[in-house]
Amino acid sequence: MQSKEHSRWINIGFQVLGIIAALGFTTIILLITGAPPLQAFQQMIFGIAGSMNNFSNVLVAWIPLLIVTAGLLVTFAAGLWNIGIEGQIILGAIFCTGVLRALEHSTWSAGIIIFLGILAGILGGALWALLVGLLKTFGGVNEIFGGLGMDFIASVMILWLIYGPWRRPGVASLSGTAIFPERLSLPTFSGVQISPWSLVFGVITIVLIYFLLRGTYIGLKMKAIGKNIRAAFMLGVPTWQYMLLSFVVCGIFAGLAGALQVVGVYHRLLPSITNGYGFLGLLVAMLINFQAIWVAPIALFYAAINVGGIQLPIVLKVDSNLSGVIQGMLVFFVLLTDGFRQHFLKNR
Repeated sequence: MQSKEHSRWINIGFQVLGIIAALGFTTIILLITGAPPLQAFQQMIFGIAGSMNNFSNVLVAWIPLLIVTAGLLVTFAAGLWNIGIEGQIILGAIFCTGVLRALEHSTWSAGIIIFLGILAGILGGALWALLVGLLKTFGGVNEIFGGLGMDFIASVMILWLIYGPWRRPGVASLSGTAIFPERLSLPTFSGVQISPWSLVFGVITIVLIYFLLRGTYIGLKMKAIGKNIRAAFMLGVPTWQYMLLSFVVCGIFAGLAGALQVVGVYHRLLPSITNGYGFLGLLVAMLINFQAIWVAPIALFYAAINVGGIQLPIVLKVDSNLSGVIQGMLVFFVLLTDGFRQHFLKNR
């Protein structure tokens, strides 16, 4: 018992060391660029908690990041790298936009149209993920290369739609398609952008994924495949079926995130509708070591860094991409120190 407690504190110590190393590296970069580190971190905190509106912006970024990361945990459990997550978010947004455009002038109630739009987004993300899974299981294409290829196709598709068939009347620009009528938007809290329905979707998502991976036979079989696909097959687990299922489940949540970006945040289709949440979700998943219980707080932390970084170019004339450096370095140093931790414990 004492040994377990001692190991737990060693694990925590190495994790804290990784965070300190990441912040130290970021401080060095700030000093090189001539920006005062303490003021830079202070401005990032102000950008997060300086006002209720700022904090609501953090929640707006947190919800899609939470949903996407939760979906990625399913493919990671099956030992798969779903790099195509960005394309799946895009297809979710495209399918949702298509339904809203088709029904915006109908006499149907706004609630039904929004519901159908979200369902269409879920379907779009699932189908795009399924294509990556089929390339992997039947075409022998590594999911990383297949996913990147599907990301590229999705990026071209969304630009074609915005500049072509769905362009705004008389103009086509990076500002996206025409804004949908207000009735086709999810209701928000008074004075802020965040929608209570988006929060509900986010909470339901993480609860579902937590229990799927920890309390069901499906989750257990996916983990078995991720640990050793050959051993799982020999034990009777239908491996390719569960691999496809993991892609579809991840695509469902990616499509949901894309649909919520349309009906809950931007109210139109934008070229940058994903805001990089797919790739950021990969970083969050790696940082939490693929443990669902940590998704919500760590995704909130990453969303806060993302939003807080907007203050840097305004006040200190520092590139806002510094927040991306902090996010990447956190993952790098935490993984690095985790490697040292495993080596240290092994030697002991």
